[in-house]
Amino acid sequence: MRADQAAEAGGSTLRFLTCGSVDDGKSTLIGRLLHESGAVAEDQMERLTRDSARFGTNGAAPDFALLVDGLEDERSQGITIDVAYRYFATARRRFIVADTPGHAQYTRNMATGAAAAELAVLLVDARAGLLAQTRRHAFIAALMGIRHVVLAVNKMDLVAFDAARFEAIVAAFADAARALGFADVTAIPLVARDGDNLARPSGRMAWYRGPTLLGHLETVDVAPGGGADFRLPVQWVNRADAEFRGYAGTIAAGSVRPGDLLTVARSGLAARVARIVTHGGDLPAAAQGVAVTLTLDAPLDVARGDVLAAGRPVPISDRFEADLIWLAEAKLFQGRDYLVKLGTATLPGSVTRIHHRIDIDSFEQVPADTLGLNDLASVTVALGVPAALERFADSRDLGGFVLIDRMSNATVAVGMVREVAALAGGVVWQRQSVDRAARAALKGQHPAALWFTGLSGAGKSTIANIVEQQLHALGHHTVMLDGDNVRHGLNRDLGFSEADRVENIRRAAEVARLMVEAGLIVLVSFISPYRSDRAAARARFEAGDFIEGFVDTDVEECRRRDPKGLYKRADAGELRNFTGVSAPYEAPDAPELWLRTETGTAETLAGEVVAFLRAHGVVPGAPGGR
Repeated sequence: MRADQAAEAGGSTLRFLTCGSVDDGKSTLIGRLLHESGAVAEDQMERLTRDSARFGTNGAAPDFALLVDGLEDERSQGITIDVAYRYFATARRRFIVADTPGHAQYTRNMATGAAAAELAVLLVDARAGLLAQTRRHAFIAALMGIRHVVLAVNKMDLVAFDAARFEAIVAAFADAARALGFADVTAIPLVARDGDNLARPSGRMAWYRGPTLLGHLETVDVAPGGGADFRLPVQWVNRADAEFRGYAGTIAAGSVRPGDLLTVARSGLAARVARIVTHGGDLPAAAQGVAVTLTLDAPLDVARGDVLAAGRPVPISDRFEADLIWLAEAKLFQGRDYLVKLGTATLPGSVTRIHHRIDIDSFEQVPADTLGLNDLASVTVALGVPAALERFADSRDLGGFVLIDRMSNATVAVGMVREVAALAGGVVWQRQSVDRAARAALKGQHPAALWFTGLSGAGKSTIANIVEQQLHALGHHTVMLDGDNVRHGLNRDLGFSEADRVENIRRAAEVARLMVEAGLIVLVSFISPYRSDRAAARARFEAGDFIEGFVDTDVEECRRRDPKGLYKRADAGELRNFTGVSAPYEAPDAPELWLRTETGTAETLAGEVVAFLRAHGVVPGAPGGR
């Protein structure tokens, strides 16, 4: 059947992916499936013949991998880099297949392909057997909720169609995957290049009595058992005109009809469905996977990120246990702030604890303080505000999430909610009769945190100390948090690793915020080398209450000053992870105060700071106060 006839095919749609180690033959398998199902048009075959002569690996024979490997880099290297999606159909079923990369550095692409898949075809080269990347892909498939697996043992011709070799690989995989919870694993011996056991039984492996790959894909039952409660993550509140208010999104689970009672998970408020609006007109009912706009018979406070639900209540929590796949070159550290995209909501959050990392060779749990590229781990995630979420096993849409770097906006991890913690109902912000406004009024100032950042020896503490003296002389109430002083007490348990530096700044920011609540002007003097950590500190304050001052001093000048002899020790190798020598410093892009020490003395720069505070109403003395 032609690909453009797929919509006319009967039966359901199966979404599956191929994965495994590099050179196992994934693209060849998919290309051959497309050919065997009649999805390759005549002009495509003509182009394939031409491309095979230029890029192919089968001599004069068509190289079916080229039907899938569309990128020039992929064609020239003979590998898959991006996730390539293809659509085809037979008389019994429609298929959407994702060809995912085999190289370890493209694990993020494999996770992307697995996100919507219902079945995984895991290829193994019969000569090599199970490899670390095979195990990693099997583990990721299990984490991503895939419960049906085909173990496709490819290139059987290169082991002389040895049945014993096939059985040994099947037994090894069964042992390795025993703890992964797959519902079923079907093992099939293949020669994808020649089509053996793809669409027709192979005469060269008469000892195999099982299904062909295509036959299995046509008949495997991947439907979840039982009914599902209705869930609609709200993507957009549609106000087409003053009379219309609709809540748009794609139904994540269950079905809905006009008259059904829906609850806003976050607030508990409820109303009945008035209309199910779509681009093609109103519907009498809609089910999972359909994009709709629902109108209700009563006005409710609903926003993007909310969930409309029926049946079993959706858990609301600000903390959950999760399985995580780290996808970034930069490491994950406990306590560093990220954005958490969960359903249609994007919330502040952080990984507060790494319980363990998974050893991909043995699946054993290994203690870990940080995570590196492609690491798999069990973690605790804390959200800045409570959200509607479910276990990934119950809902991919409300239980799957990604972590986003606040500075680069890059996706750095993908995760699956394993358990939802009870909302910490007993831990709430205690309202006080004497609040921040009352304390500030008594002191005649606007509380704020002045965050001085810069290299060791730049002059941060010197300038901050002079600023405090000048403010004190003017009758203002201040406190100074110096990085070295804080390490004598509150942070004495922390070293200078990147993970400890992250926690050092997190604690300092929390203390500074409490002191701002007390009505004080807080002068914070910390190297604070990472932009993301300073951004996280800023996010803990109300708008305008965090003022970043970059004490800009050239590293060679800092080295010349070296008031504590630290640069000398770092150059001698006695100090590890020393900022400016063996650890990076990320200068601010747009600080409120840029204090260039080569153009002014410490006294002059301190005066600039006090003038800034006056001009912006932190302390009285100039128009424009708050």
